[in-house]
Amino acid sequence: MSHPLGLRPTKIIAVHLNFRSRAAERGRFPEEPSYFLKPPSSLTWSDTELVRPQGTELSAFEGEIAVIIGRFAKNVSRADAHEYIAAIAPANDFGVHDLRYADRGSNLRSKGADGYTPVGRAIDPAEVDLGDLRLRTWVNGEVVQDDNTSDLLFDFAYLIADLSRTITLEPGDIILTGTPTGATTCEPGDVIEVGINDFERLRNVIVEADEELPKPGARPKVTAADKSAAVGGEVPAIKPETEKLLQQVCTATIYSQLRKRGIHHTFFTGLKPFRPDLKMVGVAHTLRFLPLREDQFTERGNGMNAQKRAVESIGPGQILVIDARDDHEAGTLGDILAARLIKRGAAGVVSDGCFRDSPAFSEIELPSYAAGAHAAVLGRKHVPWEVGVDVACAGVLVRPGDILVGDGEGVILIPPSIVDEVARDSAQQEHEEKFILERVEAGESIDGLYPLGKAKRAEYEDWAT
Repeated sequence: MSHPLGLRPTKIIAVHLNFRSRAAERGRFPEEPSYFLKPPSSLTWSDTELVRPQGTELSAFEGEIAVIIGRFAKNVSRADAHEYIAAIAPANDFGVHDLRYADRGSNLRSKGADGYTPVGRAIDPAEVDLGDLRLRTWVNGEVVQDDNTSDLLFDFAYLIADLSRTITLEPGDIILTGTPTGATTCEPGDVIEVGINDFERLRNVIVEADEELPKPGARPKVTAADKSAAVGGEVPAIKPETEKLLQQVCTATIYSQLRKRGIHHTFFTGLKPFRPDLKMVGVAHTLRFLPLREDQFTERGNGMNAQKRAVESIGPGQILVIDARDDHEAGTLGDILAARLIKRGAAGVVSDGCFRDSPAFSEIELPSYAAGAHAAVLGRKHVPWEVGVDVACAGVLVRPGDILVGDGEGVILIPPSIVDEVARDSAQQEHEEKFILERVEAGESIDGLYPLGKAKRAEYEDWAT
């Protein structure tokens, strides 16, 4: 069956991770794009039904921008790549993850079924700025994805140049350029809409098949990994036993343990805890501000800018880390966005700039650290620039997925690769120091006691048992 808009691709190529917000959600930032193929027979259009098999539960939408190739492309340079784009269009990289376990990475069963690639009405690339397209997805009228192509890891030109090195792209071929955070599961009866800027939306309804999948072949099965991939919003997890230990130890002890491992520069200098009574443990989710430039603020500072996208893409257990270049002459977050962070399940917020509405931060149930308070808004000093990138905050290099711990003294970062051992050894150190403190308070000299000498260690072992 031909597409009503005349699309007849020889291949549909989809990018795995390409929006920074999605990469931050996954905890992976690829150095180069990776791809999978969807059959041309998966192509459909607006107002068609997306049919999930009976016995499945992990049907998932992914709002994307489809790039439609206009002429043969082979060994195309990045500089010339835009000349090969005939159109762009809203698309939905739909899939049923109950069959993903059987795909071994191909995504053929889970995403290649008939009708699983709806593509909407074509948009002339000459009418838009390809580097500044707003992509949104609605489920039953509610916006669930909202991002901008300025946050792509690999822009359209990069994808075309990369693919055309080894694969001839033919007229009508489609590249699905990746989905932002917010993609998740949907149910029969749900209406999924995808839109680019304010152009006509792609609209599809989820329905359940009348019959189960016939045999032979893989049967639907829900695995933990596939459910996590379908539901989305997951962040790199801290083991429960490790998180419990980190909740109990202080940042000073953690610093000592990091120092023993040759790591000296992960304490955030000069930040004030607005709620010193709250402990903070979580995973870094980053936001970067750049210095104010009025023309750039006009383009990137309004609407659903990077600051707001950072808030809307944060997941449970994540800490928003704001790089404000240690500039203390404007606010970087206020009470309304802080309230939204709480609703999203954030574990805290850290900024080397200032907070607006600062008295509220002393009352809300959100661990919050900043260099101070300032009533001015972003436009005084900052342009919200990007989400999910490596940042510098209060003198510390922070990467998405790093582990942060905060207490009344301040905030410290632990590299994820050593967090389990640092937590364990910090707990052991504090246990020893409890014994030492008891002896000092009883009047003993610190000679041979602090740190524990051989003789005192034997006493400690007896005390510990």
